Amino acid sequence: MPDRKKVLIIDDEIDLCLLLKSYFLRKEYEVYLSHTLEEGISFLRSLQPDIVFMDNNLPDGIGWSQAPGLAVEFPDMHIVLISAFHPTPPAMPKGAKYQVIEKPISLTDLDKQISSVQVSAS
Repeated sequence: MPDRKKVLIIDDEIDLCLLLKSYFLRKEYEVYLSHTLEEGISFLRSLQPDIVFMDNNLPDGIGWSQAPGLAVEFPDMHIVLISAFHPTPPAMPKGAKYQVIEKPISLTDLDKQISSVQVSAS
């Protein structure tokens, strides 16, 4: 059995995390959750997920500010920036694999957006 793709969700909204976790478990991903930026970055570096969902406003920092550096450090990882407040996305490096999704997140829209994400199994 090949390794399953991994997704990390970094968001302090518990209900959204559980909704996304349920969605990705049905798609047979390994799913990891973090509710703080510090813990999320630590998980990200140890897990090296295929996809990371990162909220902007986290209790201990601005998640989106980390995205450009993470795109350089992990060029194969797809970064999904999520926020309800419609901030301006950070300047991402050329060739970065990322997208912005506004909250509330619709699973129908998520299906459309995630189906276009090409990730390889680890």
